[in-house]
Amino acid sequence: MNLRRVVVTGLGALTPIGNNLQEYWDGLANGVSGAAPITRFDASKFKTQFACEIKNFDVEQYIDKKEARKMDPFTQYAMIVVEEAMKDSGLDLENIDLHRAGVIWGSGIGGLKTFQDEVTSFAHGDGTPRFNPFFIPKMIADISAGFLSIKYGFKGPNFVTVSACASATNALIDAFNYIRLGKADIFISGGSEAAVTEAGIGGFNAMKALSQRNDSPETASRPFDKDREGFVLGEGAGALILEEYEHAKARGAKIYAELVGGAMTADAHHITAPHPEGEGAGNVMKLALEDAGLTPEDIDYINVHGTSTPLGDVSEVKAIQKVFGPHAYNLNISSTKSMTGHLLGAAGAIEAIAAIFAVQKDLVPPTINHFTDDENLDTKLNLTFNKAQERKVNAALSNTFGFGGHNCSIIFKKIAE
Repeated sequence: MNLRRVVVTGLGALTPIGNNLQEYWDGLANGVSGAAPITRFDASKFKTQFACEIKNFDVEQYIDKKEARKMDPFTQYAMIVVEEAMKDSGLDLENIDLHRAGVIWGSGIGGLKTFQDEVTSFAHGDGTPRFNPFFIPKMIADISAGFLSIKYGFKGPNFVTVSACASATNALIDAFNYIRLGKADIFISGGSEAAVTEAGIGGFNAMKALSQRNDSPETASRPFDKDREGFVLGEGAGALILEEYEHAKARGAKIYAELVGGAMTADAHHITAPHPEGEGAGNVMKLALEDAGLTPEDIDYINVHGTSTPLGDVSEVKAIQKVFGPHAYNLNISSTKSMTGHLLGAAGAIEAIAAIFAVQKDLVPPTINHFTDDENLDTKLNLTFNKAQERKVNAALSNTFGFGGHNCSIIFKKIAE
């Protein structure tokens, strides 16, 4: 079977280091930290009192107040980044087959703030069941894709993937497969998350997953550093417009990169901890390379999952060394979570954008906040510490792994006519 080619023709971003695509890339290229004390609520009694929040954000600058009230923040973020991506793509909705255009979105948690607020309100009341009529529609994760399809009239496949922190990459791979199998021509895909709430911080604190470096939030996310002690929670969204190559070419679309391969595996090991030897992580990268028809030597850059946890960073590096062998020392490797924090189900979307920009601009974003080498990691690897590096990037791989043992890898290449 001849598989069709899939390209990226539009991008949108709303992140802790930039509220649009250009600001986000500038933040990555310049090694900006998005971590700061929490402003969403009084965090003084929490073990972790900081996060990577979106800054200088007013939803009414983007969405009508009445409409915004019908949406949880995670859906608001989705609507905002997709509007940017759609404008960036130059798609003319009157000249495409809307039945062959779909939406596959990702969110690991969905409407956490809505759920928290409604249940808290009920619990503090007199027991009379008073709930907002929008409670359920605002909370459910799939509503983001529903809102997007309604806004743009996309009548093709429409759903949301939920695979914890792998959700957005899972969504991108699903959309990629629909297009290359000939079942659609265009997809809105990506992910959004809005978990910087009392429940989000408190829940991850209870798991001992978050950094508690309250005296220095901006340096708390430090992947691969000897003194890393947990991830920093982030929020935001990223959107990609995926399009069949000939369809994009026919309308003279700008093409950022070609999506050439993707894969998904499971650790089948533990509900939260990665496999210590990176078995599932290694297998998913190997399968993504096979899917793309590439060898390990074809990859120039890996945007790693790299959350800044003691176990996760080591197991991922072990997996890379196993899959890439001697070529691992020729790679640039970096964790952009050192800047953005961990956007959970949206991480794969903004990190795919980072990989795409690395391919397009031949610039690898850094892993910031490196102070002390970890003796458990091979110091000969180029983990792109503290400063962006220029190099030819013909192909980039992006990893995202999630609680439950979900692993996703996706590969982008420079477009070849």
